[in-house]
Amino acid sequence: MQEKIKLYVESLRLTRWPRSLAIIPGFLAFFVLQPKFTHTLINLSSILRLLIAFLLTWFISTANYIVNEITDAPFDAFHPSKKNRPLVKNKIDKKILMTIWFLLVIISLLISFKIFNVQFVICLISLLIAGIVYNVPPIRVKDIPFLDSTIESINNPIRFLIGWYIMTGIFPTVSILISWWFFGNFLMVGKRVAEKKFLTEEESSGYRISLKKYSLKMLITFMILNAIIFIVSLSIFTIESKLNSFLFSIPFILIYLLMFMKKSIKDIEGAEEPERLLKNPYFAFYTLFIAIIFIIAYIYR
Repeated sequence: MQEKIKLYVESLRLTRWPRSLAIIPGFLAFFVLQPKFTHTLINLSSILRLLIAFLLTWFISTANYIVNEITDAPFDAFHPSKKNRPLVKNKIDKKILMTIWFLLVIISLLISFKIFNVQFVICLISLLIAGIVYNVPPIRVKDIPFLDSTIESINNPIRFLIGWYIMTGIFPTVSILISWWFFGNFLMVGKRVAEKKFLTEEESSGYRISLKKYSLKMLITFMILNAIIFIVSLSIFTIESKLNSFLFSIPFILIYLLMFMKKSIKDIEGAEEPERLLKNPYFAFYTLFIAIIFIIAYIYR
């Protein structure tokens, strides 16, 4: 029984909780762009709302992973490591997974309706719908080249908005949402670069149908295009928001993007799970370095 429970927990992919921390930039951006509310940033009520929002985002993300686990099982059989997932091996029951999905969704939406504004709830529902559109036939954009990573990475601006709407119902500037979206797309294309390079033709085309229509050169070009759109839209945002001091961080961000691109071409694990990069001391140190630059730029804005 205990072993069975472990298999279900494994299928929920709870270790991917760091991805739900993507709501924090939106939460902090609200205080950067609305300085009159800065005094409430380190406030018990604000911190509690952030914690609840994180948990709700994590619940919905977990629900999406359940959908992915079920719909991808036939394709995961072609992946060298994912073929060992419990559902692929028929060690767990799909109906129980769907029951967990239903409970996570209902609990998340009921709590969000009770505590947060309608914009927050809409964003939470949008995160859920994005997961369904990405994974579930007949739409299943996961199988459509270019659209696959672009729709998957829309989770980035949605999570940003979830963090933003913790405190307000005002819509943020569009340029920051575009930059966050294409930064996410940059990471997702990097994942596909690694898969195309390190998996065999049979494994890559069987595991991810869209990879059949990609060439490695095409993916790297698309990755560079996303990096350019991210940098340009981020620059527009800093100018629009009169945060010109943030422009000094752009060269350091470019170096970060180049580091990730190099990693995707040379190592499948870091690209497939970007959060693993933070276990690398060089990436961890450089991430902290960029965070410090942002703090300094904010102080001297």
